[in-house]
Order: sequence, then structure tokens, then C-alpha cells
Amino acid sequence: MAAPKLLCLPLLSLLALLAAYWFRNVKEDHLKDRMDTVLSSLLRAEQKVGLDADRPPRIAIGFGGCLDIIVDGVALMQEAAIEPSYNPIHHNFIETETQLAESFAYFFPPGAASERYVSNETLFRKLVGASKRLSEMRWALGGNAPVMANRLAAEGCDVLLGGRLSQDELSVLSDRITVAGESLTDADIHLIMEYSTGAKWGSHISRRANRYIVHSDMHNPMIDSLEDFKSQLESFEPDLLVIGGLQMMDSFPFKPGQREARLMVLQEMMLSMDNKIGSHFEMASFVEQSLMKDLLEYVIPYADSLGMNEQELPNLLSLIKGGNITVLSDPYPRVASILDQMRELYTLLRSQELREGQRQLTRLHVHTLAFQAMMVTKGSIWKNTMSATAKASLTANRHVCGSARIDTRKAKLIMDDSFSISREVGSQRIPLKESRPVSCWEEETYEICLAPVLVCTEVFQTAGGGDNISAAGLVLQI
Repeated sequence: MAAPKLLCLPLLSLLALLAAYWFRNVKEDHLKDRMDTVLSSLLRAEQKVGLDADRPPRIAIGFGGCLDIIVDGVALMQEAAIEPSYNPIHHNFIETETQLAESFAYFFPPGAASERYVSNETLFRKLVGASKRLSEMRWALGGNAPVMANRLAAEGCDVLLGGRLSQDELSVLSDRITVAGESLTDADIHLIMEYSTGAKWGSHISRRANRYIVHSDMHNPMIDSLEDFKSQLESFEPDLLVIGGLQMMDSFPFKPGQREARLMVLQEMMLSMDNKIGSHFEMASFVEQSLMKDLLEYVIPYADSLGMNEQELPNLLSLIKGGNITVLSDPYPRVASILDQMRELYTLLRSQELREGQRQLTRLHVHTLAFQAMMVTKGSIWKNTMSATAKASLTANRHVCGSARIDTRKAKLIMDDSFSISREVGSQRIPLKESRPVSCWEEETYEICLAPVLVCTEVFQTAGGGDNISAAGLVLQI
């Protein structure tokens, strides 16, 4: 009598497998439908606002430029015979192979973006030579200002770009871009050491996709296109001034007083701008405390808009509050934490007494892997915040996946299904609605908009992500 029971066991196993397969397919279909709904809703939000074809936005942006060599970071370290370090140390600049290994080991496991100046030209040439031997090495236009300029032009803006560029760089710029600055025979080169989520270097494993950048620039730290840019600024009649690329000054061996002198010239240019014209400063990976303090004196008070990522926000906030910088922060911050930090930074900067020509902060854009957050003062010059936040979110996927068309099969949502607007007990929770994924609300003197990012799962390029995202977010707000 036991035989029929034994015969049932294979059948039950088969039914269990079929049920598991069916439930998995149902779950995958549900996730696909959800992602498609979020995408179509973000696209509708983005398309609610268009540009004036008769009078496209005019944006002036500086400074610098370079050619990026983009490689797999782990492959480059192996090709250059630089062994994994198990002594992670943060270095302001790189002088030896040991320091490079220690620094890479510091930023690689958390997946935090970083950029470092290499003072040893022999070491830098060795790294460039090793990168050229890698089969998957590729070249790309680099530098904050040129990358942002190309994005702005692609979105329909007319652009004045301050930078000294080589013919190779000039050849890949949009026809909508006018360059202010003498051309170079040889471009500065940046090595973009990219890595994916779960990448391994020795026993180190990265928690998220990102990049570690090294350079040995000579032209960009001097912002030596500044005078040419300034001479053309008034006749260009911009609607917006954008300043970026100043991290090239970080840890560079300036002569005493040389950096401050260059920043004072930049300050004078920013002071000359009509207050009706917006002024945006794009943050970056700054590690030299004295440079950050110079930026707080010469640059940030003359910008009414700031753009930054989840590492740069706590870094700036820490400097203002305690006089110290925070090199490494949570690569996957919660929404409530970022919003609280944004409120604190907004309040601190706006509470400072204004000297002649200085501006009050009226716009703050923070871009993270999981979401985009914008804070805009009510009644300020910045408009269309909801559509701009959606556009920034979509641009994150477009750039990282390397495609203007977003494929939800190559994306995922990592933002929570609902979020608190603050870490304070009893704070409001807002659900993520697939049909209206951009959440906007008002608080005191400002409006906040937040949009989830369709995070690219098949990464083409992370370098330049923040520049593309910030540029796209600005387009609809001027």
C-alpha cells in the first residue's frame, strides 16, 4: 500500500517547482509593470515643460576640460602591478604606488566617488601607459564644464564654455557651444578607474558602482581660461552662470597666495553679474580643508544655487558647522537624512550676514544613486521644480546606461516604497506612487521635490554622472 505514496512524491515536487516558477514569473511581471509605470510617469512630468525654440536658454559655464581615459579600475591596478592594500588610508594627494593602493582601498569598498591629484609624474605616466594596454580602454570628453556644456547643448541651450581645450576635445563639442579660451596642443588627461557593484580587488568588494579618478593636471588648476571667459560674458548675455571644475585646485602645489589670487579674479567676475541672472556652483570631491574654506569665502556666497552628491553634502555641512571636512559618508543615505542635511545647510547659508554683492541661497540640488532632491525658495527665479527633478532622475539612467532610451529591464528602484521627510519622531511619511513618482511639498520658505531614480543595472559609465544630472536639472528651471 506504500507504493502509491512514493509515486506521489515526484509529482508533488514537480507541482512545487511549477508553482515556484509561476509565482516568480508573476512577481517579475508585477515589477516590470511597476517600473514601466514609474518610467512613463517620470517622462510625462519631464515633458510638461518645454524650451522656447525662438529664444533658447543661454548658459555660460566654466572651467577647464580634459580627455578622460576610462578603464576598469581593478584591471588597471592589476596591469600596473599594484597589489591590493589592506591598510586603507585617505590621502589628500598621491605620490607613491603605496599611497595609491591605500587610497583606492579606502574608497573602493563603500563605492564612494573620489578624485585625487598625482604629484608624481612618473607614476602617472606609468598608469596612463598601463591603461592603454587594456583592451576595453576608451577615450571620452572630460572635465565638469565641457561635460555639462555638452548636456546643456543636447537639451537645446546655447552655451558659452570657458576652457582651454585641444582639437580632440573641440571636435566632440556640440555646435551650440562657443569656447572662450586659447586652444591647447596637448590635453590634460584624467584616468577614470570605474568599477561595478560587487567588483573584487583582493578581498575588497565594492558595495556600489562608482569611480576613482586620478589626474596630474597643469592647466585646469590655474583656471587659465578665466580672463577670456570673463571678456565674452557680458556680450553673451547669459540667463545663467555655472561654475565648476574647481576641485582641480585641490592639493595642487601652488605658490604662496597664487590660488587665492585666481579665486579673487573669479569672485570679481561673479560680483559683476546682474542679480537677475542665476548663478550655480557645482560641488565636487574636495579634500583640502584650506581650499574648501577659500570656496566658502570667494565662491559659494556669490552663487544662489548649489549642486552636489551624497558625499559632498555632509562634507560641506561639516566644514561650515565645525571647521572640518568629512571625506567619506554613507553611499546609500536614507531620504530623511539627506533632507535634514539639506534643510540644515540651507538654513546655515541663508542665516549668514550678506556683504555687498553676495547672494542668498535659493536653490539646492542633491543627487544620490537612489533619488534626486531639490529645494527651491518660494518666489525665487527658479521655476518648474517638479519637472526639473523628474528630468534629473531620468538623466541619471540615460547617462549611466549610455542610452537616451530607458529600458526598464536594465533598471531597478532602490528607494524605499515610502519615506519620512525627516528623522524627527512623528515626521510625515510619503508613499512612492508609481503614477505620480515625483513628490513635492512646501515647508516654511521653500518647496521640496523628490524623485526616485531608475538605477541602471548595466553600467556603461559613471564618470560625468553628476555633471549630466545637474545640467539637466538646471535646464527647465531658468
